[in-house]
Amino acid sequence: MILSQPEWSLPPRVRAAYTTRQGGISQGPWASLNLGFHCGDDSEAVAENLRRLSDELPASPRWLRQVHGTGLIHLDDWQSDIEADAAWTDRPGQVCAILTADCLPILLAHSDGLLVAAIHAGWRGLAAGVIEHSIAQLPVDPRHLSAWIGPGISQSAYEVSDAVMAEFVDRDPALQAAFEGSRPGHFMADLKAIARHRLIAAELTRIVDAKLCTAAEPDRFFSYRRDQGRTGRQASLIWLETA
Repeated sequence: MILSQPEWSLPPRVRAAYTTRQGGISQGPWASLNLGFHCGDDSEAVAENLRRLSDELPASPRWLRQVHGTGLIHLDDWQSDIEADAAWTDRPGQVCAILTADCLPILLAHSDGLLVAAIHAGWRGLAAGVIEHSIAQLPVDPRHLSAWIGPGISQSAYEVSDAVMAEFVDRDPALQAAFEGSRPGHFMADLKAIARHRLIAAELTRIVDAKLCTAAEPDRFFSYRRDQGRTGRQASLIWLETA
């Protein structure tokens, strides 16, 4: 088994999972279960890793070409290499999937199992409003959604410039609390606190933080910041079971 289960209470029809870097065949900085073709890894190794993942799922995941934007798609509209940073489905057997290596994977589930969604939220996506934009487009009352914030970089490992901080604080002064000064012109950013703030603003009340830091666990997770860009990608996935 290469899938880990979130500690997250879900309706009977909903299934969610995430991968670590263990269980694949990639070598070097991509060892071993790298799922990203765009990372510099051997393409045959990535293909085998993806095959192993698909074997544990009801269907192959519908991968997105993530661009740090706010695009949301229904998986009925999916096509290969589609640009989007969020996806949702109300169709059993369709697997929403997000690749990350420090950015936050955010999974959403309706309390009655009517739909599920997955959001890719790095600092650019958070600043652009990917959470609010995605939730606003879902055809349900957001108060019936729960959210899971998966493995991502923690505040202690994520330094940003004052310009990045200004992207958030200039629009929402309350987010000043998510930044701590580190050295002149730089701050330690708490992406998970920002995500939680945005989820609450979107009227979600049930939010679970996995409290998993990609940078702090090199044997378990890929981390773009820790490994200076030479690393793989892990996945967070959610789907509805078939009847």
